[in-house]
Amino acid sequence: MTPEADTRARVEERARDKFQARRTELAQATLHTLAELGYARTSLREIAQNSEYSHGVLHYYFSDKLDLIAHAVRQYEAMCVTRYDEVVARAESAEQLRSEFTCALFETLRADASVHRLWYDLRNQSLFDDSFRTDVLEIEARREQMIWRVVSRFCELGDVDPVLSPATAYVTLDGIFQRALLHQIAGNEDEIGHAREQLDAIFTLLAKPGR
Repeated sequence: MTPEADTRARVEERARDKFQARRTELAQATLHTLAELGYARTSLREIAQNSEYSHGVLHYYFSDKLDLIAHAVRQYEAMCVTRYDEVVARAESAEQLRSEFTCALFETLRADASVHRLWYDLRNQSLFDDSFRTDVLEIEARREQMIWRVVSRFCELGDVDPVLSPATAYVTLDGIFQRALLHQIAGNEDEIGHAREQLDAIFTLLAKPGR
């Protein structure tokens, strides 16, 4: 490669990196606007009207709302799929892990309800629209791995064997979380308490003596 071609390649690479970094910045900045509007009511123009960015800027970096939503959710999940790793790492007993995981899960339920709602909205939409189904399946797999790190460490600390597969453990805990999210949005505090009890019961069922 000639010096001129090498210089041109480096310039093009920096331009691509800058473009992707800007896409990520815009996606993160508009994430909560997306979450409030939901998939069906979202367009780049509406997002622009509810954010500090112009429609022209958003349209330059994203081809359509699907491109922006998918990118935003991937960015969010990249942060979320490790949210419980610190809890897992510092746990010295099964009971400590169960307690701290429960607190962390219900804290994000309250603090990030609108964004969790966006994730479930997008997951449901992928049943009808295959254009971002691959992204949803990838995120789903990473969420399953996240939950399994909690479950497997809980069993290890309790010196027991898990009775559920990673997929079954995930859909069970995810079902509790999604139902709790619905009641959180509806303001049903009593049901949030019931969800905590359900999660506690599931932890009891997740493992059996056997080592």
